[in-house]
Amino acid sequence: MVTKQYDGSPDAADLRRADSLAREIFSDIANKWALLIIEALGEGTLRFSEVRSQVEGISHKMLTQNLRMMERNGLVERTVHPTVPPKVEYTLTEPGRALRETVDGMCAWTHRYLGEIDASRHRFNT
Repeated sequence: MVTKQYDGSPDAADLRRADSLAREIFSDIANKWALLIIEALGEGTLRFSEVRSQVEGISHKMLTQNLRMMERNGLVERTVHPTVPPKVEYTLTEPGRALRETVDGMCAWTHRYLGEIDASRHRFNT
């Protein structure tokens, strides 16, 4: 997989630039599944099946893809215990825990404005 490299330039950190590393990372984490996985793992270390049960509606494939992407980006740590069958656990890293604070803020915003947004949608649709 080819990935952009951080060279210290302001362009690499500019979300508005299509070729920036920042946009690549933002694109990875700004999806509904990643945000919900971060929220689920915010409560502590979980096995794959436990994450899946907490993130209603996610398929096995999507959970696997998102956990791999999050591990690649250093947000999640994957620990394999040498047992039969293998026991695999996932936990947030320090950057993942910091991102969870942002996700928590987004959740609080959603709860705060849910009624207003619903009313606006209703007005728009009628």
